[in-house]
Amino acid sequence: MTAMFAMLAYLRAFLVARHRLALEAVALRQQLAVYKRKQPRPKLNRFDRLFWVFVRQIWTNWAEALILVKPATVVAWHRAGYRLVWKWRSRRQRRGRPKIAEEVRDLIRRMKRENPTWGAPRIHGELLALGFEISEPTVSRYLRHLKRIPEESKASQWLAFLNNHREVIAAFDFFTVPTLCFRTLSCFFAIEHDRRRILHFNVTFHPTSDWIVQQLRDAFPLPCPYRYVLFDHDAKFGNDVLQFLKHSDLKPLRTSIGSPWQNGTAERWVGSVRRELLDHVIPLNECHVRRLGAHTFPTIMQTGPTLL
Repeated sequence: MTAMFAMLAYLRAFLVARHRLALEAVALRQQLAVYKRKQPRPKLNRFDRLFWVFVRQIWTNWAEALILVKPATVVAWHRAGYRLVWKWRSRRQRRGRPKIAEEVRDLIRRMKRENPTWGAPRIHGELLALGFEISEPTVSRYLRHLKRIPEESKASQWLAFLNNHREVIAAFDFFTVPTLCFRTLSCFFAIEHDRRRILHFNVTFHPTSDWIVQQLRDAFPLPCPYRYVLFDHDAKFGNDVLQFLKHSDLKPLRTSIGSPWQNGTAERWVGSVRRELLDHVIPLNECHVRRLGAHTFPTIMQTGPTLL
């Protein structure tokens, strides 16, 4: 109803003389000013907002007639309407490409699992031979996003290797410790798999390649009783580390990415140190961590099997 009365008032303005229309506008604005002083701020409904948004588009001096609201409020209404309109216009009727049928996805997973050397062209040809209409880029895209399927045979082989050679296997890794001054300490350690004994431990703020090689010299002095050394894909373990291990007659073995279970002895030891020591103490500096380690590691080494 408000919009209808406003439209009728607009049409009436063409039938009234200009001086009468000006006097009427002055009288109305004076009454609105009195109303604004005497009454609290009135609430505007949706049609009132649409009216002022429309008036703003067709009248350049719209701000001069505003009493109930501020010009910035009308501009905000307009922008909110703009967002709603474009959100409605840009809505998607169908999101993305059509999904691959579940039967086809199962076939692709099965083919890839049973034939690891097959690529997208071979799997695509087999699907076409089976009567499935699918493009090769779709198969390739699905293979890229296909999660890695763990192979139980390889996992059992790795566990058998660890059990059969644990007397000659050692591992090394880093873990970080925040200090009281919000700095990060890198803690290096080397551990043997057989008795879970800590071979070497040291800390630094700057773990360079030369520093790591020196720690390995201290951890694995010649003659070295170990044949295999496990470590992960940390960027700090670069070519210098690999060359040193090869010259020391140690066979370096990198664990798979995202597979901490492959070096579970080192990972569980780090968890024990955090739970029993670092979760209760805030280190001050490098010397403090070394002193804590000197007092704590003997106890940990004596009770090694109970921590796993």
